[in-house]
Amino acid sequence: MKMAVRAQIPEMLMPALQGMLPANITTCSLAGEPNTTELSQVYYVDDHHVALSFQFFNKTIRNVRENPYVSVLLIHPENWDNWRLDLRYIRSETSAPLFDDMDMKLEVIASMTGMKGIFKLRAADVYEVLAIELLNDQRR
Repeated sequence: MKMAVRAQIPEMLMPALQGMLPANITTCSLAGEPNTTELSQVYYVDDHHVALSFQFFNKTIRNVRENPYVSVLLIHPENWDNWRLDLRYIRSETSAPLFDDMDMKLEVIASMTGMKGIFKLRAADVYEVLAIELLNDQRR
């Protein structure tokens, strides 16, 4: 299921945005060098935006500053559906309610995974959702 540009996040995707399973982000430099790494959080902001936890991904951030388009792979924790989100970087927030909410949630994730004191949120990076695709529907 592919959705149009500036896609609206469907209700059925919401459990995948709760941080129970890590997501993967793929970026690409202007020179064409790809980079994929894990993300602790893909946070629902509104129907057309998510925020990604910026913790310690220097190459990822360098690529995003050169080329604001990224792809994120999410796994639904209840049915194992795989979703791809195509996103465009908008801004970074280092204070305010969004950052505070993500920082608190990151502490919970760190505590649950035995990484307490290791994770440090540097920014909440806000992205516009351009497209959403269900890659494999496990309910079939």
